[in-house]
Amino acid sequence: LDFERVVAARSVASLFATPAEARMFRELAPEAAGVLSVENGVDTAYFAPSESRASPYAPGEAAIVFTGAMDYWPNIDAVSWFARDILPLVRRSRPDVRFYIVGMNPAPAVSALADGASVVVTGKVPDVRPYVQHARVVVAPLRVARGIQNKVLEAMALARPVVVSSASAEGLNGRAGEEFATASTEAEFAQRVLDLFDAPAAEAMGLRARARILADRDWDRNLAAIDLLLEPETSGAEAAHAR
Repeated sequence: LDFERVVAARSVASLFATPAEARMFRELAPEAAGVLSVENGVDTAYFAPSESRASPYAPGEAAIVFTGAMDYWPNIDAVSWFARDILPLVRRSRPDVRFYIVGMNPAPAVSALADGASVVVTGKVPDVRPYVQHARVVVAPLRVARGIQNKVLEAMALARPVVVSSASAEGLNGRAGEEFATASTEAEFAQRVLDLFDAPAAEAMGLRARARILADRDWDRNLAAIDLLLEPETSGAEAAHAR
């Protein structure tokens, strides 16, 4: 913190990924002139639902999906927890459910989860969008990672209902229970997933999720603060005030 305060005091601006982080730093480093947040964006044209995008799943298959780099430890922990402790609870009520782990470089611990019946590990795929768009529910049961989870933003942009861990929800804008669902325990996670197998509820949450992304995650609007900082006459404090 001492080092960061010194650097911030010498800098035109200090940028953070979320408003909460920016607020915290303003309290910890009141001498910093320009502390502002520049939130992540999503290419909402690329991550948009499309009727022409074919499903990778078998007809009638009830797919739950997780996407991410599968040699990244927080992702390994997340899918291991879901497959071993949450999925069996879901399958008590929905034995037709299959959990798809979609992402490059699956670690041995991830590959070992594939059982040929309830868990599928795809490895690298040419395009994650079909897997996300045609999943019944997208899950992000991360217990270790913090900050913004781009995989969640992309799923919301694709108008899918998402169930996230409470830790993953910290970096999300929007209303829990309306635009995404949150859970902390295995039982809560299973119930939230099962609730979203109700098609009208899932569709409504997905539409609200995409609307939230369109409202909050536009790259041009979010990066405008950086454009201001690049103007010679603009200080960090002025850019922060403009935000």
